[in-house]
Amino acid sequence: LVILSLLGCALAQDRIFSWNGPGEPSDVNPNENVCLTDVASCGCCLMQKQMWKMEMFFNLSLNELEKGLERAHAVLNNIRASRSAFSVALTDTRLCVGPNREDTVVKYGSVFINLGDGYSTNTGVFVAPRSGVYSLALTVYSDAGAAGAALAACARLRLNGRTLASPSEKNNQDQEDSVSALLAVQLRAGDRVDVALPAGCVLCDDNNHYNTFTGFLLYATD
Repeated sequence: LVILSLLGCALAQDRIFSWNGPGEPSDVNPNENVCLTDVASCGCCLMQKQMWKMEMFFNLSLNELEKGLERAHAVLNNIRASRSAFSVALTDTRLCVGPNREDTVVKYGSVFINLGDGYSTNTGVFVAPRSGVYSLALTVYSDAGAAGAALAACARLRLNGRTLASPSEKNNQDQEDSVSALLAVQLRAGDRVDVALPAGCVLCDDNNHYNTFTGFLLYATD
């Protein structure tokens, strides 16, 4: 329809109309009512106004799309910055730790995942990279070595030195025992989470990875 209308204008008269093309000023006001000064060009001017409106609508729509894209990028970057997850086991070879005379931090040496490098195998401590709600899971296992021998499979899940949970299994009936704890806790950036081995407790593991410590960020709150 646009092409036919333009052809009609060109065939009806010898005048050439341009919409901000070569030779035309760039500051032409498309709202000016040219029909009052040149009735013959009224149809083409009305079309020019409609084209200008369409251009304005397109530009506004494009600006909104660009803003939406920027917001999406911001959300995506925030999600990427929020990624924090670790899962570790005590060892890859046969190893028992404890019993000790005092509480000691368990240093898990076998790393399944450490996204964000929040967990340190050197210190045994997970440092929260940002504030949020985290899921923490701890499984402890021990082997008394013989049926009827004393068994104390126990550990403390701690936040900044304060005990959150103390999964334990102490009896003289089984040679092997294990127990687990799963929590959702709110941490602040910089909070320190670790596992302490209480005095008298023993943890034993091998490449079956019976003793594990896992945590990940559910959602950020900062």
